[in-house]
Amino acid sequence: MIFGCHLSIKDGYLGAAKQAYSMNAGAFQYFPKNPRSLSVKDFNHHDAALCKAFCKEKSILSVSHSPYPTSLTPINEQKRNQVIQSLLNDLEISEACGSIGVVVHFGKEVSHLPLLESYQLIIEMLNEILSEWEGNAKILLENNPGLPGTFGTTLEELVQVRKLCEAPEKIGFCFDTCHAFSCGLWDGENVGILLEKGTELGYLDELKVVHFNNSKYDTRLGKDRHAPIFGPGYIRETQFDQLVKSPQFANIPFILETPKEEIPHEKEIQLLQEKWGDHLS
Repeated sequence: MIFGCHLSIKDGYLGAAKQAYSMNAGAFQYFPKNPRSLSVKDFNHHDAALCKAFCKEKSILSVSHSPYPTSLTPINEQKRNQVIQSLLNDLEISEACGSIGVVVHFGKEVSHLPLLESYQLIIEMLNEILSEWEGNAKILLENNPGLPGTFGTTLEELVQVRKLCEAPEKIGFCFDTCHAFSCGLWDGENVGILLEKGTELGYLDELKVVHFNNSKYDTRLGKDRHAPIFGPGYIRETQFDQLVKSPQFANIPFILETPKEEIPHEKEIQLLQEKWGDHLS
């Protein structure tokens, strides 16, 4: 299994890759730029190239995560243009670092629009961005947290949006375990249904990364509060075991976004490897 965590780029992209290696991680996630800004970053191409080469040499996978203000359902034209340029910048940085792609939250329902128009807006945004993108790095749509039935919480929505885009081959998926638990998409007991549906819809064929997080709240409460994998979270170790050992998740990086102040990520990765590191799906 491939385990990693989110890391800072305060020492550059190569610095993050070296930190992942020092932690004995097989993967890492990073913000390509300031996580609170949609500004376009004039990044260090040499540093990114060194990161790509280092990861290739050490067999480390990487993925970036778009900044917090990124939204595929922008509320006005100014925000729309900012998001488009920012995501193209994120894709460029991800490509330069040799990353799988950039994780992007699915989007939120726009309150003053009919529901269908919110989905159409996501598709329009993806079409405009990807019409200008020719690299290998993909946009990785992440499932939303929320109460059952909340916008962006089902595999059907994710798959259908991808299918309706003009360049679906440039889009993959990121599965967040805490988000799925919060809405009951995966409640810890229905892994068979999840895998059957994911296979039937083609979702698992395009799954590129897992955000591996426990939950501080019980399933179907709509709460998105991450907890360490091993500890007082509501997802039990035996339930994670079923997911991790599923053949459909083989060779996919499991990235921790757990609170590192509760358990340092280096220690948590060690625990993950002791538990599941030798498992071959």
